[in-house]
Amino acid sequence: MNNMKWIILVLSIFFSLDTIFAAQKETDEIHVQEVYKTIDTLELTIDIFYSKETITDLNNTAIVFFHGGGWAFGTPDKLFSACERYAKMGIICFCVDYRLSNDKGTAPHNNITPIESLMDVKSAIRWVRKNSDRFNINPEKIVASGQSAGGHLAISTSIIEKYNESSDDFSISCVPNAVMSFSGTVNTVEAWCDHLLGKRRTEIWNISPFHNLKGDLPPMIQFHGMQDATVPFWTIEFFKRETEALGNYFELHKYPGRKHYLGKGNPKYSEYFDDEILEIADEFLRNQGLIK
Repeated sequence: MNNMKWIILVLSIFFSLDTIFAAQKETDEIHVQEVYKTIDTLELTIDIFYSKETITDLNNTAIVFFHGGGWAFGTPDKLFSACERYAKMGIICFCVDYRLSNDKGTAPHNNITPIESLMDVKSAIRWVRKNSDRFNINPEKIVASGQSAGGHLAISTSIIEKYNESSDDFSISCVPNAVMSFSGTVNTVEAWCDHLLGKRRTEIWNISPFHNLKGDLPPMIQFHGMQDATVPFWTIEFFKRETEALGNYFELHKYPGRKHYLGKGNPKYSEYFDDEILEIADEFLRNQGLIK
């Protein structure tokens, strides 16, 4: 065999091994799905993202994501790319399926309101904390995050004490240790929430973070477009002023010219946000001692 053939053989072996190692690296990111809650015959699922390396570590941080869609639409997969990003950074990520107001099932699921959505995400936080040992998660390092209505739900887990599923274990807290909100609703009176509540619209004040503010809340960060017509920017400014007056930490990043979808034109994260925004979110997590 001449020298040229030897070189070709060696190169082919090298590139074959490189392909194998690259494939192995890709499979190191694991995505599984489990049921976190059952209501009658309805099973609600939670998608879990982590790496083989992270799962063997101790003291892991968890981020629990809630998708947007006005409490009536949307699917968890909208946040899968964000979960994959954070999983590669060594964070255990969870993406939650919760009941929506457009669900058309048999009773009692045909009268779903944002109240049921809130009950579900509180159950999800409790499930993650209950299962923290399985994933080597520090139960004091759980972050709630969401976009739009999902942002409202993330914030509400730390503020709204009312509305809990009777089957939940109330000895386990549903309050996260930090909150990241992207275009999140903080004042449900200024949203179309009253329409979704139907006969229960008088309870709209009970699920409005602004109207239930209190002290000793976990640190929060909010990203918001100043031209957001879905969740008016002024509602966020009012929330920031009032929550800080109570001694809470609330970091607001405002974006002139941007509307409700902060990543508009960049489909990587379903237009919810972009890498520049997530890098600021990373710094928030570092400052809170949640990631290195």
